[in-house]
Amino acid sequence: MTRYRIHLEDQLLAPGTINVRLAAVRRLAYEAADTGLLSPDLAAGIRRVKGAKKLGMRLGNWLTVEEARALWQLPDMYTVKGKRDRAILAVLLGCGLRRGELIDLTVDHIQRREDHWAIVDVIGKGGHIRTVPMPDWVKQAIDDWLRVAEIAHGRIFRCVCRTGVVWGTKITEKVVWHVVKEHAEKLGVSKLAPHDLRRSCARLCHDSGGELEQIQFLLGHVSVQTTEKYLGCKQRFRHAVNDRLGIELPA
Repeated sequence: MTRYRIHLEDQLLAPGTINVRLAAVRRLAYEAADTGLLSPDLAAGIRRVKGAKKLGMRLGNWLTVEEARALWQLPDMYTVKGKRDRAILAVLLGCGLRRGELIDLTVDHIQRREDHWAIVDVIGKGGHIRTVPMPDWVKQAIDDWLRVAEIAHGRIFRCVCRTGVVWGTKITEKVVWHVVKEHAEKLGVSKLAPHDLRRSCARLCHDSGGELEQIQFLLGHVSVQTTEKYLGCKQRFRHAVNDRLGIELPA
């Protein structure tokens, strides 16, 4: 296992790529030990081999409340393509979905749960299934699009030609990229990616008082550390969180 890691490092692969491949081997060793094909001691030794170290942190963009509100309202609400683009941006910002999750959304995914709209049984990264709450304003944007596109079943988001005719059964991730890029340029925000809207959703949830655990559920992260990276928060000393605990002596 160690030699395999060294071999991957010699190929100058990114630490994330190396760790994904090592994780696959660890999982295989776990399954093999579970079925008696590999000794538990050997499997444990394989799992103890550390992955490649990640130096630094990948930077992303986070939108402010004003920028996020302006972005999803930029598409023309009086055209077919505009209604679709508004719905796409609303789902990315309001629900924090990944591109692949968005393009796979179907009408049947949207259901009521505990008197709240939700995207039920989203299949995310690694095959993990979760249910994502949907704000009313996002539901309204989707309804406006479905109504004008006359979509009652199947995939929610479809292609729209220049004449405003809806066609096909789905869109690609590249379409989502173009939608975000087109309207980000109008907003004056450079190099904004669809995943940045997912990050922005996480931070806006946190800034509005959302619990870290609930944000983790929303995004579908296995590790809470991943969620913390998405928040992109820094420790504040001027207004420290432990300044007013309610147990201090009055001044």
